[in-house]
Amino acid sequence: MKQEKIDDITMSYLKLQSPRENRGNILVFLLIFLDIIGVIFLIGEPRVPLIILYGIIPVILIHLWAIQYIIAPYKFEKSYYLFFGVYGVINTFVYFLVIQKLIYVHFQVYGVVPLSIGLIMFLSLLLIINWINIRLLYSGTYSRLQKGEKIVNLSPITAATGIGYVFAQLILSSIFVDSTKTLIIIGVLSLLSVATAFFSTSIHKYFYIKKNIEKVKQVYPQFGLPKRLRKQW
Repeated sequence: MKQEKIDDITMSYLKLQSPRENRGNILVFLLIFLDIIGVIFLIGEPRVPLIILYGIIPVILIHLWAIQYIIAPYKFEKSYYLFFGVYGVINTFVYFLVIQKLIYVHFQVYGVVPLSIGLIMFLSLLLIINWINIRLLYSGTYSRLQKGEKIVNLSPITAATGIGYVFAQLILSSIFVDSTKTLIIIGVLSLLSVATAFFSTSIHKYFYIKKNIEKVKQVYPQFGLPKRLRKQW
């Protein structure tokens, strides 16, 4: 049977990593971005049981989910993209909780205003980043980037979103926090949040792959097969 020609936009979204690289991503991002940077701040002194509870439950669940991609990354190659996207959401959420902890606990801030504004910014960041990802895909930007037709790899909206989120967090925090050191930490966590929020776009990629699985198989005939069933070249 004649194979269907894959258009440039679809092809640009099917530049997939190998299962071995997927496993490496899990080890690096979960250990460094989530555990070392996020969880240590989350459970550190002074401890806030409610914040720890809200953060540690999704952290434990994502670590349990990650086990199958470490043990059998070839077999679970397709669902890895769903996993990585959910990880991005959880990691961003943990950073959000840490920022709230710094504002509320270290400086004895009361009221729901910082929490409410922070939550709105957290959700807006995820929504805008995912909207931008879809826009860049269907506008052909990813395709042109991969062909070297565009020099700048971030649209003005993407850059504005990232910079805006960092500045918004700093402005909000500066109202309640008078410590330069703490503001720097909040700024770094906000910047990292933009990166982890971008990881959440992998959820869209998972559903895109699922919808276009026949085209994926054209590009990667062994996609999703256990390692023992793959031809060794």
